[in-house]
Amino acid sequence: MIEHLPALIPITLILFAFIAGVLGVMQFKLSRNVAMLGALAAFVLSVTGTIQVLQTGPMHYSFGSWPPPYGIEFVLDTLSAFMVLVITGIGSILLMFPTKPGFMIDEQKGATVYTVVLMLMAGLCGMVLAGDLFNLYVFLEISSLSTFALISLGGGKAAVASFRYLIMASIGGCFYLLGVGFIYFSVGSVNMADVLQLLPAVYDSPSVIGGAILMVTGLCVKMALFPLHTWLPDSDTYAPPVVAAFSAAVQIEVSAYVIIRLILNVFSPEFIIGLTPITDIIAWISAAGIIIASILAVAQQNFRRMLAYSSVAQIAYVGLGIGLANPLGIVGGIFHIMAHSLMKGSLFLIAGGIRHHTGIWNINDFQGLGRRMPWTIGAFTIAAMGMIGIPPTAGFFSKWYLLLGSIEGDQWVFVAVILISSLLNAVYFFRIIEKAFSPPAESTASVNKTGELPKRMLAPILILAIGTLIVGALNVLVVNELIMPVVEGL
Repeated sequence: MIEHLPALIPITLILFAFIAGVLGVMQFKLSRNVAMLGALAAFVLSVTGTIQVLQTGPMHYSFGSWPPPYGIEFVLDTLSAFMVLVITGIGSILLMFPTKPGFMIDEQKGATVYTVVLMLMAGLCGMVLAGDLFNLYVFLEISSLSTFALISLGGGKAAVASFRYLIMASIGGCFYLLGVGFIYFSVGSVNMADVLQLLPAVYDSPSVIGGAILMVTGLCVKMALFPLHTWLPDSDTYAPPVVAAFSAAVQIEVSAYVIIRLILNVFSPEFIIGLTPITDIIAWISAAGIIIASILAVAQQNFRRMLAYSSVAQIAYVGLGIGLANPLGIVGGIFHIMAHSLMKGSLFLIAGGIRHHTGIWNINDFQGLGRRMPWTIGAFTIAAMGMIGIPPTAGFFSKWYLLLGSIEGDQWVFVAVILISSLLNAVYFFRIIEKAFSPPAESTASVNKTGELPKRMLAPILILAIGTLIVGALNVLVVNELIMPVVEGL
């Protein structure tokens, strides 16, 4: 069974997605329980695979016994193991948050929600594990279609947001596939390891350079990197809370991972960094995105829209790590993927819980909320500290590695960008904390009498918030064992 682990992770999610869909027609609650079981099973397989990789090295699985480069291959190494842990672990926790027809999702489509969530997780795991460029595209589209369906479940304005996402995601997918075609016609292969060996002979080919630019641009659309982020604010504002949490905490990070994988294992650092300006462009537009999106977040009064613009800024931190293209910068970008998943997942669940429990969505109405909901606002405070970059949270250490990477690359402008953006983060998060712990105003006194969130809502929020502290404490272990072995070649 051990040798089949790379394939079992997405297959398990697809199998349980089918079962959850059948049961969802009969009983919504049963569908939810099956989905949680499927996500947990995939997480256990991910943990098992990670342990195996750490003990024996990367695992390669060829479907149908067709060896690469001709057959379809899945690869589980330390970097892909890190990502499947994030996807299945965060996904399992997010699925704990209660969702039912009529509660922030469209009643008529509620029966399919857990099927599509598991398909989204399967698509993301497939992207991470795929050993060839074309099958990565297949799983990319599975995740995109699942995201489109999930956003639309919010009804109303979410339908418009989902359509905007569909247009942008289709453009991004077309760019990526066109780039894969250029690479295939240049070297005659789409297997990543094979392409890595064949490309040096044609590095100066316009089709190779054009293919690389197209692929990276398409993935930048998928990861909502500024200024290609226009689909994200509306989708995260109007989608159901769990969907917004999946989008901000998991989905956009996987596309960033794929760019890192292309740099390290397909085009090679020599080509991406030395022969093209791709990483320099990513670094500078990420720096601009960090500042501009943070300013836009400060200007928002809708809590979820503020979080949406915050996500644009936070994914730009990952982009900055990619653009720095040195070991510490890449480490900071990858570690920020996990940190942001925990922090933003918790924050979007908090936003959904408060909206459901009190009807509040405007930041000005948070006054006095901390006294009525101390556990919820306490979790918010921890997650907000991580977003700002205050120790000992995971967010502090990811920004610390990015700062070290900027200093190592002699990029003092990026050091200033990280520090200024942290101050802007403090502005829009501390204003909420200040209002929450202020005495309640007369206009909000009635809605604040509802008390703490139900335990079923509170549990995943607290798990994610505490996880932010635990991952921060274990940052050296995560970096040394899972991330540094992959990037030290830079």
